[in-house]
Amino acid sequence: MKTHRTSRAVIVCIVMLRAVFCQAQTDSSFAKSPITQDTTPAITLAEMQNKCSGLPEGCPYKFKPVQLIAPAALIGVGFIGLHCDWAQELNKEIRKGLQKNDRANQYAFEDWLQYAPAVATYGLKLGGVKSKHSYIDMTIITATTYAIMAIGVNSTKYLVKERRPDGSSRNSFPSGHTATVFAGAELLRREYWDVSPWIGVAGYAMAGTTAFFRMYHNRHWFNDVIAGAGYGIFSVQAAYWLYPVITKAFCRKRYLKNTYIFPYMSEEGKGLSCTIRL
Repeated sequence: MKTHRTSRAVIVCIVMLRAVFCQAQTDSSFAKSPITQDTTPAITLAEMQNKCSGLPEGCPYKFKPVQLIAPAALIGVGFIGLHCDWAQELNKEIRKGLQKNDRANQYAFEDWLQYAPAVATYGLKLGGVKSKHSYIDMTIITATTYAIMAIGVNSTKYLVKERRPDGSSRNSFPSGHTATVFAGAELLRREYWDVSPWIGVAGYAMAGTTAFFRMYHNRHWFNDVIAGAGYGIFSVQAAYWLYPVITKAFCRKRYLKNTYIFPYMSEEGKGLSCTIRL
């Protein structure tokens, strides 16, 4: 019986991760060449806005319902686990399987691993690998992502008040560590997917490892980490949707790069002509 339940848990994880990467194929095309050095500047906001004028198909900032499938499924499964008897039993069986030797949370290296994908996003760019955005634009998206994630995760923790497996507190659902690392993994995937899909795979491998060790160290239930993954992925999707709006609202000075002023003189008079390219 325990084997069956553990197998079902593994199958759920595989299905969810498969949904994430199926979604990835709709967002970006596979790169068929190895990692290349960044010899050209990352795309600027103005260039992307020209490309996305009217938000046509292919624009990375356009809302697509299919992008909600993976995070909605993960978050939904997590919430079901709060009240479903079968899911509660599965949580307990997984915990028993991981806690046979009464492992304590003394070496919780996932406290650091949760930030690894986000650090890698900047590290690769510093190393010369071409990303989709400049440092400034990447930082805007990253800050928006973690702001959305923090609000969503902490609000849910406060409302649900699920007790942790180790009984230490009532803020287990969803897993903040898992949300953080999956957000970083999704950012890494989206910024470098056109360079190599394996960069995204590496990010998600770190995310899965973090989620596993949150359960291994008796800090979270299975449904906590499943929901945490959904919160992290959704936060990145929302940050990309909001990116053009946020940049227009708070970074207006950047549009001066596309402002041109020309002197003119004619029989009627003289003056200046101003052209703003949006």
